[in-house]
Amino acid sequence: MNDTESIAFIRRFLEVCVRADAEEFADYFTEDAVWWNSPWEPVSGRAAICDTLRRGAKLMTAVPWEIRHIVASDGVVLTERVDHFRVGEVHVRVPYMGIFELRNGKIAAWRDYWDLKQFERQLPPKSRSRE
Repeated sequence: MNDTESIAFIRRFLEVCVRADAEEFADYFTEDAVWWNSPWEPVSGRAAICDTLRRGAKLMTAVPWEIRHIVASDGVVLTERVDHFRVGEVHVRVPYMGIFELRNGKIAAWRDYWDLKQFERQLPPKSRSRE
């Protein structure tokens, strides 16, 4: 893929993230892909990535995400985004910086950096993890 195609691919993928169809989501990854949704531990392999999304979708619903900036160079796509979720009745929004490494038309690595505390502060007190 050239840089323009890589950007279009990741834009489509981010729309799939919001739909939260685990099988469709997982199909974007290589078999040996790694998804590191920092601050949590990395998840390795397409099947584990699929299962992780499936579990997360039970806890919250994604709503359309804002892409602030997206650039690509030589199979790497960088995104600055604001991701939106619905957790129960609460709308949560968190800024993210994402790095996608592409290989043979699939995502081989995805790393997202964001602030868990900023996410948790938006939740009702009873939903928050222990500080």
